Amino acid sequence: MDVFYICFMFERNITSELIETLDFFPAIGIVGPRQVGKTTLAKYISKHLAKDSIYLDLENPRDLAKLEDPVLFFESYLDKCVILDEIQVRKDLFPILRSMIDMNRVSGRFILLGSASPELIRNTAESLAGRIHYQELTPFLWLEVKEENSNLTMQDHWLRGGFPNSLLANSDKQSLQWRTSFIRTYIERDLPLLGLNTSPEQLSRLWQMIGHLHGQLLNYDGLSKSLGNTGPTIKKYIHFLKEAFLIRLLEPYHFNTKKRLVKSPKIYIRDSGLAHQVLRISNYGELFGHPACGASWEAYVIEQIAEGLSVDYEVYFYRTHQGAELDLLITKAYRPVMGIEIKFSSAPKISQGLQICMDDLKLSKSYVITPDSDFFKLSDSIDVCSLEYFLKEFLP
Repeated sequence: MDVFYICFMFERNITSELIETLDFFPAIGIVGPRQVGKTTLAKYISKHLAKDSIYLDLENPRDLAKLEDPVLFFESYLDKCVILDEIQVRKDLFPILRSMIDMNRVSGRFILLGSASPELIRNTAESLAGRIHYQELTPFLWLEVKEENSNLTMQDHWLRGGFPNSLLANSDKQSLQWRTSFIRTYIERDLPLLGLNTSPEQLSRLWQMIGHLHGQLLNYDGLSKSLGNTGPTIKKYIHFLKEAFLIRLLEPYHFNTKKRLVKSPKIYIRDSGLAHQVLRISNYGELFGHPACGASWEAYVIEQIAEGLSVDYEVYFYRTHQGAELDLLITKAYRPVMGIEIKFSSAPKISQGLQICMDDLKLSKSYVITPDSDFFKLSDSIDVCSLEYFLKEFLP
């Protein structure tokens, strides 16, 4: 299937926002994992600019050779928007880009694409502060898929994840093969290029362990003992996986120092398809009967909600040492807004733990999210609904 068709048969939620941003900022950075559609999105955005664009893939030796004298090259294209793909390959360009922007500060000068966070692409914050706006591009979210009235179901999206080539593969087997190849390349090639100096075997073992910790509290000491590494080394590895957009660390919410609260984050593989790859789950029947099904559903819901929120909201979980837990807490300015309990069930009930958490956090509203429940009230303050209904009707 044609790559452009794959990436734009579903419109990305951030497309119009990025076009508006590029009309104001001299540069934008689109960051996210490989194969998520950054290049296609950048080329699409560039067609909506008043100026022409030129594209360079910094992993292509022919394009890289054009930047042997980057100052001369950029000065030759002052009237164009320059798209630099895989910018982490040439981190030394950032001071030059800053100079070029300051010499001719107009909007839409550069679109930078990177397969890692700005933190891993070193020197960007210092070099381009105030000149660039960064935007993460995630794998396709469910509403991006659903709004195009495709034949894909939420089960398909949950099983295969949101990477275009995985989601739109001709079969579940083909999808799993693509994800297996993708994660092998990330471990063997991409993470070392970003500066993670360890053996692929060590990273592969860590990835397998994270798959089995999916949705659980992160225990650095346990991982370090299993891998034979120090705690600080394991923290470094986890940090790299997080900044490469492969995992999410969901932090616990603290507001009352008098209460004994869990303080370790929970760890999730962000893309559900990659989580199922590491667990060797190849079809929905296997997923439905797998012991990790509940944790997988929880992670999927959290990712869809967290990436659908506007930037002024944040997400946490809340758990006391007595065992009361709220799967997801949405806050604004660190103040609790709503609580979410995630259930892989069509007939959920109010748990005592949910009520305790609501009382602790003084929450006036919480939701119990299931795969396909109709909307109904469990109480005046607790509603039950499907994930899709929540995303469309109640997402802040």
